[in-house]
Order: sequence, then structure tokens, then C-alpha cells
Amino acid sequence: MTDPRLEGTDIADSVLDLIGDTPVVRMKRISELEGIDCVLALKAESTNPGGSSKDRPALEMILAAERDGQLKPGGTIVEPTSGNTGVGLAIVAAQRGYKCVFVMTDKVAPEKISLLKAYGAEVIVCPVAVEPDDPQSYYSVAERLTNELGAFRPNQYDNPHNPKAHELTTGPELWQQTAGRITHFVAGAGTCGSITGVARYLKSMNPDIKIIAADPEGSVFSGGSGRPYLVEGVGEDFFPAAWEPDLLDDIIAISDEESFLTARYVSESEGILIGGSGGMAVAAAIKVAKAADPDDIVVVFNPDSGRGYLSRVFDDDWMANFGFIRECEQCVGAVLDARNASIENLLYVNPAQLVSEAIDLMRTNGVSQLPVCKNTPPFAAAEVSGAVDELELMEAIHGDPGVLSTPVDKAMGPKLPTIGVGQKLERAVEMLESAPALLVLSGGRPLSVLTRTDVLTYFSATAAALNGADNG
Repeated sequence: MTDPRLEGTDIADSVLDLIGDTPVVRMKRISELEGIDCVLALKAESTNPGGSSKDRPALEMILAAERDGQLKPGGTIVEPTSGNTGVGLAIVAAQRGYKCVFVMTDKVAPEKISLLKAYGAEVIVCPVAVEPDDPQSYYSVAERLTNELGAFRPNQYDNPHNPKAHELTTGPELWQQTAGRITHFVAGAGTCGSITGVARYLKSMNPDIKIIAADPEGSVFSGGSGRPYLVEGVGEDFFPAAWEPDLLDDIIAISDEESFLTARYVSESEGILIGGSGGMAVAAAIKVAKAADPDDIVVVFNPDSGRGYLSRVFDDDWMANFGFIRECEQCVGAVLDARNASIENLLYVNPAQLVSEAIDLMRTNGVSQLPVCKNTPPFAAAEVSGAVDELELMEAIHGDPGVLSTPVDKAMGPKLPTIGVGQKLERAVEMLESAPALLVLSGGRPLSVLTRTDVLTYFSATAAALNGADNG
């Protein structure tokens, strides 16, 4: 019950009353720069108290659990999260007296972990490069903790109150804010709560409204296998309960590179700081808007703020190390260009291959190191599990000839140090002083192995070219 002393004032009774009613703003500068004729607008969910759209389902799921008797006073909430749902749950829990334990993957930006701890939550970090049913996966760990602690798990992936929250609030807001003239809605899909809930409402008001899902390359929603990608909070390796493909008119796959560069582009051009998943959604929305009619209104759903990604998307060193941006003209890529290196001819071995096969591959191609990668190319950086080195293998086989017939993953060493294709060559030289080879990343994916011989050959060729020019 609201305090009667607040009647007639603009003072909210609690932070929970500030959830929702987020603004919609036209992306005027992007429209001008991209030659877009229709109205392209952004639903700014970062203005929610927790800074993201996840505040909406967090409140709805906890209220429903209280009504159903699943959550008792003083209880504990356990949830696997990429960060934003955890923040929403932590805010509601703080207001209603619950403890929180959140399980996250190690691809999540460190500031998100710090943020959840700031709200008084306990955070458990799990490896991302494991299968969903692996005991170490964040789904499995969350399930175990729920049982051990006798806790309530909202389970945003299966909870019907996740999409319901957006059907009750976000959808009606968009309809009202566009005076019922919205023609396209573009959003990322993760738990599918936001896109499904909004789609249900908008389609009920006008079945002709187009609903477009933006999806990371590799996610199952756009036909991938669920293999690792770097964009956080969207895409999946399974189909959650709220996945309703019949509501979708299109699904657009967007690479990590385009997602991150678009996030930086929007932040610099519009003055709206968005994260990687927001960049992914805007990248898809730009494609939609370019094909739309001048009278159309395309609204893109921005789930959160870029402040949660300052150590990743907006950190030049991080972006350069993954090969998303270039630091200079004479960079690592120049060496690979001279060698005609490409993702298509990346040499590697799978963990299950025999050591003898790895040796044959090294001998045939005249290389001394091979990365050990799961699956088949193109690889995500997280799919590199180690490396084999001819010197180390020689020593191992000398001690035990049986090593030749063992799987590579039993004899491999640690991963090769990584460097971005656009990083300075002088950095590669420094790193090669202590490592025999480096794994070069481009667009977040392994591109090639760079050796000392490669750099020496490049320097020799460059010097010879300069001497020839001088003599000429």
C-alpha cells in the first residue's frame, strides 16, 4: 500500500515503481549517416532502475513466486545470468528481503560481476566453453545450488512470467508511444522473453507489424549450433520455453565484429551508450530500416547500457587483442598478408586426434606448433583448448613412445598467447621473446599462427625492398 503522505507528489514509493515506462528516441544521426528514410527509433531500456530490460521480468517472476508460495520470507534466490537479470532480481530482492546467489560464465565482463556483488549478491563464475549438461556449466551449477540451498530459482528460460512481463508492459508502451503506427520491432533473442512478450501484444493489435530477431552468428535461433560467440546476453545453444518462431517475420544473424563496432558507432554518433547486444540489435535494425518504406516506424529494443561493457567493447586493448580494430598500418596483419594467411588455411588438430597425426601434419606443412581446437572452422576463440609443440612432443615421446598413439588432448600444452591481427608488430616481437608462436585473432576468431620465422621473413623482405628502392 502506498504511503498516503505521497499522494499528489511525484515521489515513487520504492525503486520498484520506477520499472518500465522507458522512453523511445529517434536515431536521427544514424539515419542521416546511413541514408535511412523511415523513422528509426530506439527503446531505451537502460533507464530502468537496474539499467536494463531485465528489471521487468525480475519483478514479475518474484511477485508470481510469492503468490504461488514458491518464495517464502527470508528465502534465497538462485539464478544463472549474464548479469542484467541478476541485477533486476537483486533490486527486487533488496526491497523484499531475499538473499541472492548468481551463476555466471567467464565470458561476462568483470564489471558485471562487481556490480552484482555491490548489490550484496554472491556470484559463482563457471567456464563458458562446456556443454549445457556438463557439471561445470552455469546451468548445472545453478541447479545444484538450488537443491543444496533449498532456494527458489526463477529460471528465466522456462518461466512464463518472463515473456508475460513484456506482454503486459513493454508491448503496450510501444503501441502507445508510437500512436499505434509502429511497423517493425527489432530485438535480440536470448531467453526470448522480451521479443516474444512484445510480439504477442503488438501482433494482437496489428498482425501486420513485422517482428525481427537479431541473433549472434553461431546461435541456434539463426541456424547455428550454439558454438561460442562473444556478444553477451543474447543467442543460445538451446531453444528456451519462450521461443515462439511463428511470431517472427525474420531472423538476422550478426557477427561479434559488427555488433561491437556498431555499439561504438552508435555511442559516438548518437551519444547513446549501448552495449554489444544493443549494437547487434541496431546493426539488424539498420538493415531493416534501409529496406523499409519512408512512412514506416522501425523501433529497435536496446536492452541495456554500454556502461556494463567498458572493459570489453569500449576498451581499445581488448578490442584490438581480439582482432576487432587496428592500432596501426604496420601491424600483425601485414605479416600474414605477406604470407597469404587466412582462416581457410588455418592449421589445427582436434583434441581426439592422435599425437602421431599431429606430428604428420606438422612435418607435411613445415610447422612446429599447432593449436588444438574443438569442432571445425571457423572457430571461436573459446574453442581453442591448447596447443602442441614439436619440441615438447619430442621430449614426451622420448620418455614414452606410447604417447604417439594417445589423443592430442592428453599430450597438449597450454594455449598459445593471442594477439590481434590489427595490433602493433612490435608487440608481437616482444611476445615472441618468451613464446615460440602466437595465435592471431581476427573478428574474435583464430586466423593463423604467427611464428618467429614469419616475422624474420617479413623483416628481411621489407629491408630488401627498401634497399632495392634506394639503389634504384
